[in-house]
Amino acid sequence: MATIEPKTGTAAEEPTTRRTVLYGAPPFTVDDLLKFPDDGNRYELFNGSLLVSPAPTPQHQDAIFLLQTILHQAAPPHMKVYSTVNVRASDSDLYIPDLVVVPKERARSVRLMFAPEDVRLAVEVVSPSTRTRDRAIKATAYAAAGIPAYWRVELDEGPKLYVHELDDDSYRGPTAHEAGAKVSLSQPFPVIFDPADLTDY
Repeated sequence: MATIEPKTGTAAEEPTTRRTVLYGAPPFTVDDLLKFPDDGNRYELFNGSLLVSPAPTPQHQDAIFLLQTILHQAAPPHMKVYSTVNVRASDSDLYIPDLVVVPKERARSVRLMFAPEDVRLAVEVVSPSTRTRDRAIKATAYAAAGIPAYWRVELDEGPKLYVHELDDDSYRGPTAHEAGAKVSLSQPFPVIFDPADLTDY
């Protein structure tokens, strides 16, 4: 199994011929993932299928940082906000949300991977390479794992915030919030912000 690594600099859109050799063979397990190289890609597992994402763009990173700052400032003392942590749902399912909110008590004891029941909110900032998985695959997987709330940020739409809230074993909605108006949300804790605040471009 191999992935093409992107070039850096002005020719970033063109792939190189250098390849990353991955341990194991599909269907992959979380143990296989732990042996993968640290090559700048994000490796996730969905029912043993490997999903690979390149390093996020500067705009994507800005949105993650700005939303993490908003959530951090609003969070009560017993909650913590983290970016790009491992969430292990099973031996064949490992997710890396852009942001999560977890109880501080759990954050103290977890070293490598959170369990889905630790996660009060998962957030994905959509990029061209992750659009399909963030809109469909991850929404389904996070709901099945029992994560109470899932936010999806669509940068190309203003940006626009889509809020999914768990209803039994699936998310209802989502409720869409446009840039230019304050959003008041109660999960995982009260927070008010304008989706326009997630970009400074």
